[in-house]
Amino acid sequence: MATQYLIFFLLLSSYTLTSVSTEETGFVRSLDREMMAMEKKEKISHFRFYWQDIVGGNNATSVVIVPPLPKYNPANAFGMVRIIDNALTLGPELSSKLVGRAEGFYASTSQTELDLLMVMSFALFEGRYNGSSITIVGRNVAYNTVRELPVIGGSGVFRFAKGYAEARTHFFDPKTQDTVVEYNVYVFHY
Repeated sequence: MATQYLIFFLLLSSYTLTSVSTEETGFVRSLDREMMAMEKKEKISHFRFYWQDIVGGNNATSVVIVPPLPKYNPANAFGMVRIIDNALTLGPELSSKLVGRAEGFYASTSQTELDLLMVMSFALFEGRYNGSSITIVGRNVAYNTVRELPVIGGSGVFRFAKGYAEARTHFFDPKTQDTVVEYNVYVFHY
């Protein structure tokens, strides 16, 4: 009789745990990895391109939408927000082959140094990556030689992506504030 109670208790516990883990709430359900095209082996890709931040002139690709707060140090532009639609080129020259665009914004978030919160999607145009994007959100301390920013996702080929990007300033014009940054992006994707 004790064995029957033990079996009954184990079956009841198993049923309770199963029903809790698969509970349908009306807005969530479990999915099969194959259905989401995740049955393929995860791979890692390395991309290198140059981010062209043009802040002045008739062809500006980076525009201030919130000016810096005047009571803070003007050297770090605390509070400034720029919206961007920057070219991603194969080489550091603006005339180099266009492989995508960086779309998003960045904001100066430190009162003491030039520290930017970067929120952008790298929308790619080339080859099998055409129409896909890599999403980056993170802290960019502009005067550091190398900055590391997380890849938090993407679309198309980069659905469920994760990884990181290394940013290195290649060129900065103090007069115009135009900047060219080399991005090396390492991304896991399916």
